[in-house]
Amino acid sequence: MALSKLLLFGALLASQAGNTYASYRDFGIPASSATVDVRVFNVANMTLIDETHAFITPVVPGHESVSFPMYSFIIEHNNTRLMFDLGIRKDPQNTPPSISVAFEAGAATLEPYKDITVLLQEGGINLTSIDAVIWSHAHFDHVGDMSTFPNSTNIIIGPATDTSIYPANPNATLQASDFAGHNVIKIDFASSNLTFAGMKAVDHFGDGSLYLLDTPGHLPGHITGLARVTPTSFLVLAYPCPAHLLEESKSAVSTDYFWSHDSAPGAFDLPSRAAQLLALSDLPDSFYADPVTAAVSLEKVATFDADDDFFIITAHDISLRSSIPYFPAYINGWQQSGLKQQAVWNFIDQTNPAFVFSPINATQ
Repeated sequence: MALSKLLLFGALLASQAGNTYASYRDFGIPASSATVDVRVFNVANMTLIDETHAFITPVVPGHESVSFPMYSFIIEHNNTRLMFDLGIRKDPQNTPPSISVAFEAGAATLEPYKDITVLLQEGGINLTSIDAVIWSHAHFDHVGDMSTFPNSTNIIIGPATDTSIYPANPNATLQASDFAGHNVIKIDFASSNLTFAGMKAVDHFGDGSLYLLDTPGHLPGHITGLARVTPTSFLVLAYPCPAHLLEESKSAVSTDYFWSHDSAPGAFDLPSRAAQLLALSDLPDSFYADPVTAAVSLEKVATFDADDDFFIITAHDISLRSSIPYFPAYINGWQQSGLKQQAVWNFIDQTNPAFVFSPINATQ
């Protein structure tokens, strides 16, 4: 998964180590009164059978299959509308064979859903008003079906994105219809003089309202969006773990698979954990093209999570699925509403679908 709930696990380490910042200015982000409006869609929910090992380690018994949502974001700035990721297309069986085979074999299953173009139009958003689609990366669960957008919609991608298509490249995940008629714009990180938390950044609108960050590793060309939704708050956070969850984690987290300095058998101690609870998979069939580089990018982005001015909505974070205010609501007011405090530690709540720290039906 691109920017998965693992970001929160990285933030756990950052917050306990005291690596917090006073404000967004400590990251070197210039001040600006320019903002964007952001709304969120949960396009679809997918389960990959027996594939958790390709995302994270360790895999605790009972969690061998992984389920996750696919979020898409509409970003509005003055008279410009952008989409950041599109989720999956309505007919994944019509993707190149490297993708469609998983659906044909039943290895990937989807709850009933409508693709993003249908959701937009049902919400009163004319597709001709979408100026560009930004792909965080070129995996099938992010690029949607660009053939359903008018040719006037540009595609914005990271500079290292593999744009080869099937069948010229038999292993490609993209095809001609993903690009046909659209202007493709590659982000120029090389000429940018902006760097936030060690990540090269490009000021998309030139006014500090939306930055695109270079976050390689999951796939070549992977990028992250940093949207300023008020002059001092951003969407891309770590609060102390709520007391009731901290207490529950003692018995909920399996000490057969996780340990910390002050843990005892059957009694996990979260505050003394000195490393992330989970790691990115580096197995041969990992979903990360470069797991080492991906882990570094992950740590950099997680730095934002330790600051009160940032709220990370990770691309497939199932722990947030029931917490996010979806379209037509705006998420700009996340800070005032206390959304981060309510949601950021959901992954350690054993009633949340993101909880993967004890064997299914096991007792400590």
